[in-house]
Amino acid sequence: MTQLKIILDTNFLMLLHQYGIDIFSEIGRLVPEDYELLIPRKVSNELDSIGKKSRGVDGISARVALQLIQKKNILTIEDDRRVDDSIVDFVNTNVNCIVCTNDKNLKRKIKNKAQLIYMRGKDHLVRI
Repeated sequence: MTQLKIILDTNFLMLLHQYGIDIFSEIGRLVPEDYELLIPRKVSNELDSIGKKSRGVDGISARVALQLIQKKNILTIEDDRRVDDSIVDFVNTNVNCIVCTNDKNLKRKIKNKAQLIYMRGKDHLVRI
């Protein structure tokens, strides 16, 4: 069996600073299997753009997320399409994956195709 792939989207990575949720500890709590963390290339681009344009909570959250990507050695999916398109395509071609997102549209697009991890109650994550 292939190793479990966990794909993180932009808004999910910003949860750490926005809500004080340690997303990496929470993923560890929810996912007992071995896994590797991935992001589409455009996630880094989006975070960089938000970090440069926003001076408030979003800007700080984006800059913190970029630091975490490097610190946690999160792998990059090389894909130049929009983040959602890249994630949906990845889910369609990889059976053993979980998507971490709070984006309602993305959750709807991958429903019944992959498991999800998302924020519930603004203080913890759930896996379905």
